[in-house]
Amino acid sequence: MSAEVVPLIVVDGANVVGSVPDGWWRDRAGAAARLRDRLAAVPAAGLSDVPAPVEVVLVVEGRAREIAQAAEGVRVERATGSGDDKIIDVVRASAANRRTIVVTADRGLRTRALALGAEVRGPSSVPR
Repeated sequence: MSAEVVPLIVVDGANVVGSVPDGWWRDRAGAAARLRDRLAAVPAAGLSDVPAPVEVVLVVEGRAREIAQAAEGVRVERATGSGDDKIIDVVRASAANRRTIVVTADRGLRTRALALGAEVRGPSSVPR
């Protein structure tokens, strides 16, 4: 793996938002936008065990697809169907070429991501 290839962190937006009982269900798009904004520092800061720089992709689904793309920092990927399937598509496209970390607590998604060579972290590993 080349030194210039930065790790990819793929965040399961619905799962991470749902891990904090703060009323997110009343405004799913707003909760996803707040998560996107909190993740903005991660590309330059990395995670506790993944040094910066990193690329961050936030996968959103359902009503959360309405959020705007951030000007910089976090790339928003909108799932037209299953958010888990979109995450696996992103992992499949990158895991063979660079370190890929999926942030989720979803057991089925964790199993699928690990099978493709990705690493997995829980929702508390990112600012939420």
